Amino acid sequence: MNTSDLLSYCMNKSGAEQSVHSDWKATQIKVDDVLFAMVHEVQGRPAVSLKASPALTELLREKHQDVSPSEHLNKSHWSTVFLDGSLKDSQIYYLVDASLQQAINTRGTGNHHGG
Repeated sequence: MNTSDLLSYCMNKSGAEQSVHSDWKATQIKVDDVLFAMVHEVQGRPAVSLKASPALTELLREKHQDVSPSEHLNKSHWSTVFLDGSLKDSQIYYLVDASLQQAINTRGTGNHHGG
């Protein structure tokens, strides 16, 4: 998978808006001003940071070497997934959907401080 495929998929979500975070050299994708995906390069490789439940996050990191804690975000919820690694496109799309769901679920709880 490449970055443009991923961005297209994210931007097809209802209400999705993208902005550039210049400090992190990242493209952030939000719905209702809640971050659900951040596309950036890590160690020169295309990657996306996605939100998941702590249980799923732990499982992903155990099973896939191409999933690691996100540098700038809450590490118990946010993982960085390499787009050019071992995960299939379908798995990455599933994780994008799961991340969007997490963002929507936490939106009403006053818990949108970026982590």
